[in-house]
Amino acid sequence: MSSQTPIAVLVEELKSLRDRVMGISETVISTADGLLVAADTATVHAESAAALSAAMLGLGRRTGVEVGVGGLRYVETRCNGGYVVVLAIGEEALLMVLGDEGLDIAGLHRESPATVRRLSELLGMVPAT
Repeated sequence: MSSQTPIAVLVEELKSLRDRVMGISETVISTADGLLVAADTATVHAESAAALSAAMLGLGRRTGVEVGVGGLRYVETRCNGGYVVVLAIGEEALLMVLGDEGLDIAGLHRESPATVRRLSELLGMVPAT
């Protein structure tokens, strides 16, 4: 990942996703091994969320391999109070999205590919097109 990307640019991308999808409350970008990269959070401990999202994604990836359904794109967990969605940003990073019960999950699935692509570019993982 590029260390030259200002965190503020990443946070602006996270805020943009929150503005486009109703019900998103907080977002965290981390490395695949659980280190915090950037966060748009108010109540969640960002470092803990980063570590947990890496664990969620790792388990999902391993499960996908074991059962032969291909590479993992995201892990979605619905809880009593809302959603936790972890999306792969290539092989090196991930995005955790926390949403309330009113999360527009279809909107998230519609908007997230472009956001993941932009984050990947900002993190220096793929060249901009």
